[in-house]
Amino acid sequence: MSEILTFDVLGRAGAEVLAGQDSLGRPVRWVHSSEIYEIGPLLSGGELLLTTGLGLAGADAGACRHYVRELDERGVTGVAVELGRSLPDMPYAILDESRRRGLPLVALRRVVPFIRITEAVNTAIVTRTLGELPYRPDGAAAVLADMEAGTALSQQEVTARLRTLGFRPERSHRLIGVAGHAAEPAAAAAALDRAADRLGGSLLRAAAPGAVTALLAVPGPPAGDPVSTARTAVGEASAGGGEGLTFALGPAVRPDGGWRRWGETLREARATLRLALTVPLPESGPATARGGTLVTTSRALALERQLAGDGLTAAARDRLAALVDRTLGPLLGWEAAHPSDLVHTLEVHLRNGCSPTRTAALLHVGRQSLYQRLDRIESLLGLPVADPEAHGELLLAACAHRLLRATE
Repeated sequence: MSEILTFDVLGRAGAEVLAGQDSLGRPVRWVHSSEIYEIGPLLSGGELLLTTGLGLAGADAGACRHYVRELDERGVTGVAVELGRSLPDMPYAILDESRRRGLPLVALRRVVPFIRITEAVNTAIVTRTLGELPYRPDGAAAVLADMEAGTALSQQEVTARLRTLGFRPERSHRLIGVAGHAAEPAAAAAALDRAADRLGGSLLRAAAPGAVTALLAVPGPPAGDPVSTARTAVGEASAGGGEGLTFALGPAVRPDGGWRRWGETLREARATLRLALTVPLPESGPATARGGTLVTTSRALALERQLAGDGLTAAARDRLAALVDRTLGPLLGWEAAHPSDLVHTLEVHLRNGCSPTRTAALLHVGRQSLYQRLDRIESLLGLPVADPEAHGELLLAACAHRLLRATE
């Protein structure tokens, strides 16, 4: 970990070690960012965890100590906390508990998007650990790449190539594109193999350093939801089988829909994976998380994909910023002057059907505290959050705000 602290990107973030100086020799297996308070059980050990402390804002000393204890017991290498937005200063309970346990605790004094840190460090980790991994495109990798790229092919050629590789889905199956990210692609590939076995379907996959691409054939009755079925199977098959795995699933398409439709589900899976790796997901159940694995779908991140497109250009950012200012300006103005989290609360509430019980549970606050936040939101916006006519614009603006913050 001491080597990572010398990276330029950590220097730009004003990294300062506050605790665990004697443990800086611990190796970092992967860099992960999360704002979830109960992230500990989802980690596998060896991670450097980045957080703004959003999940800890307002937590009491006991909760802060529990957070550190759980991370330490999971074998996390260290924790880096960005100070200023959610936590103006490092809570004493976190600092003291980290010192007691010898857990490296790093304060990030300046704002640097976490994607910049994870890209720099994880790229270095993958280059070092997988530099000797032999890899050459095989038949599966080539045909998957051709379909995803939309290369001009005939249906007969694609069908023949797939049959040669043993991939022969039945007419009743539904095909789902899968894109995965892992420090060890063999673990991701093995997880997909187990998922296909669980489903009783077939799988065409290709692994490369840090990534895996696949076309999964899911059997089942036409009335079922193949994407939800596949998401559950991949999550269950990944638990305990790998570390730090992230999967994204595209929409389900028919085998007789033609190779161009198969390429679409592969492309949507890839676009969804990019978002899952760079943008913090809301606490709305858009993903299945088990044992260090995250599985999400293009459907769950539909808003994010439509807003981000192929990338946030300057013009797109200006358009989204105008939407955010017009729709959420009063809330952001209040947050600038008071320690609060109104926009995040609003998004979680809307994504969960305005259910106070579920929203309070996901935000780790009492129902009375939630009602106070909602009253404040309605007072500032001048409209009830339960108004169905306002849901679309409010949710769109809240999602845009999260995207802009993550990519600033």
